Amino acid sequence: MKTRKIISAGPLVLEAIYPRGSAQDSPRVRAGKRRLSSEAQQRLNAKHSFQKLELLLAANFVPGDWVVTLTYDEEHLPRSRQQAVARLKEFRRQLSQRRKTRGLQLVMVWNAENVFDQGRWHHHCVINACGEDFALLRELWPWGSNVEIQTLRIDRDHSYEAIARYLCKEQRERPGLRSWSYTRSCRQPEVETMAVPDDTPLQPPKGATIYEDQRRQNEFGSWRVVKYLAPNWRREIRRPPRRRKR
Repeated sequence: MKTRKIISAGPLVLEAIYPRGSAQDSPRVRAGKRRLSSEAQQRLNAKHSFQKLELLLAANFVPGDWVVTLTYDEEHLPRSRQQAVARLKEFRRQLSQRRKTRGLQLVMVWNAENVFDQGRWHHHCVINACGEDFALLRELWPWGSNVEIQTLRIDRDHSYEAIARYLCKEQRERPGLRSWSYTRSCRQPEVETMAVPDDTPLQPPKGATIYEDQRRQNEFGSWRVVKYLAPNWRREIRRPPRRRKR
């Protein structure tokens, strides 16, 4: 038997098949299979911040959502990271409240960045699209007139990983700094693990966009790990959870 593990984050899928030990295995074979299993699982683990962010973005945003950059004018430049974060918090609070009045939910990931203390404070945000809210986004950001709004694009050349790396670029130079955060409404990736027969193939669905395909085989068995964009998925309209009656 082998182990099959699937991490599903919206349209993004990480899938692996790797050996599992058996009571009939000799100590040498068991150790060999354990090494293969460990290698495969290490390639599935989100060890770095950008890998965790990649899965979070994929679990919550699809093409058509918004990538927003919020900047400050000279008069309103923040004096510190704390002040920049506080202003973005107020922007997020007001946007969430406006959405709630329409029976809709805000799903958002953001960062606070100033290019290693050498640039100007600004924020990159990924926000679930909700009608033509472009004017509203600009209205709720009084600290600068330059609010850039782009449509999220995901395909073979534009990946969730690329966006995640971009949002984490300053963080990589400062160990211990977490520059990004997200709303509680964000979904987490789903993980499924199961036992499958030895001859079970790992076959991404027809039409999937393959981002990574890693494999290894030796005398003890083989493993394969694939990261791909599923060919078919759909957006689910998010609404606030119903309040429980007391």
